[in-house]
Amino acid sequence: MDVFNDQGCFWINDLEPRTNILSLNKNEDCDWLIIGAGYTGLSAARKLSELHPNEKIILVDSQLAGEGASGRNSGYLVDTTLNDGFNSNKDLENYKKKSDIYQLGINSVKNFIKEYQVECDWNHTGKYFASSNVKDRKILEKFSITLSKLGFSYNIIGKEELKKKLGTSFYNIALYTTGGILLHPGKLVRAMIDILPNNITLYENTSLLNWKKINDKILCKFKKANIISKKILFCTNGFLKTLGIKSNYNFPITLTASITRPLTDKEFDRIGSPKEWGVLPIRHLGATVRMTKDRRILIRNTAEVHNPLQMKNSILNKRSTTHMLGIQKRFPDLPKNIIQSSWSGIVSRSRNGSQIFEKIESNVYVAGCYNGSGIGVGTLFGEQIALKASNEETKEIKIIESRNKPNLLPPDPFLNIGVKARLFFEKLRARSEN
Repeated sequence: MDVFNDQGCFWINDLEPRTNILSLNKNEDCDWLIIGAGYTGLSAARKLSELHPNEKIILVDSQLAGEGASGRNSGYLVDTTLNDGFNSNKDLENYKKKSDIYQLGINSVKNFIKEYQVECDWNHTGKYFASSNVKDRKILEKFSITLSKLGFSYNIIGKEELKKKLGTSFYNIALYTTGGILLHPGKLVRAMIDILPNNITLYENTSLLNWKKINDKILCKFKKANIISKKILFCTNGFLKTLGIKSNYNFPITLTASITRPLTDKEFDRIGSPKEWGVLPIRHLGATVRMTKDRRILIRNTAEVHNPLQMKNSILNKRSTTHMLGIQKRFPDLPKNIIQSSWSGIVSRSRNGSQIFEKIESNVYVAGCYNGSGIGVGTLFGEQIALKASNEETKEIKIIESRNKPNLLPPDPFLNIGVKARLFFEKLRARSEN
């Protein structure tokens, strides 16, 4: 499984290039093998090293560590999400379980940042669920009932106040929640790479071809060599289905995003010099937009069924044009050539928005399918799947395992047709918000 990422991700290019990069070129034996070096795999490796300091741990990624979805997302660490079903007391209970997992995820990232003194532009600024359609007030009022029952702080805000807060008159209604954090995802995942303990070997640009169990061990075949391990943890999130892991319960979606150059003093003054903010859509597939602390505007407003292993630059350039139109809707006075970089990334989805976290065989474990909430939940699930694989019991594992499990998906080609149809429908409903 070779992954060929575009080279345009701002978060990654904002960092100094790494030089200490190894690829697998000889056969290895180990106690623990982790496939995937994003938030989940890095957190799992870190926790395994703490639990088993004298055992050999190998971490493998088909590309550069942290440069998949972990380094390519929009930098939201969420405490609540809007696009969930919550119409009954039973739904409310399920929503609480999901929000409890989000909070545990925030705590996991906080603890990591505190322990290792990480600088990742952390800003506990809260977030806005916003729309240009005043009719969406009904959705927000319904959502506010759920938030009130669960004790979340929020405010419903109208057009004039939003203009002052965001610097744009595009939005007519929003619900602001005080929880949730904005951060630099590249800096966070790079820190997780930099502090890997000495008993962890990281192999990058090393693609897993296939794997199988032989007696009580796992044989993994790569391009140039093999690894035999006592236990294996699959932490590949959007590529679980590609590897045949829980493939009837998750599917990949390709998202694309763009970010502008920093606004000049004059441009920034013209929009009211707003503080850093983040907007999430009220409608499925509406635009995610944020103003960064260094005056850049990020927008993500495209989602599609696409080859998860590669997006050609010609296709990405077309998506960038869509992003520019979205920026122009919100900030018509800004120049039309303001976008600095564009990139694609993969998220893993399930039918009911739930995550994958389980032991699938005696020494085979998997964590992933974060439905777009991978910073916090991915960090949490990485730590906890390592504990579960070590036969540890924690309150976090109990909370995770009390959630709804992912629903079974229809087989291909029906799944592919259904996902494309649903995305097309949701794009139509959200077209005014992109």
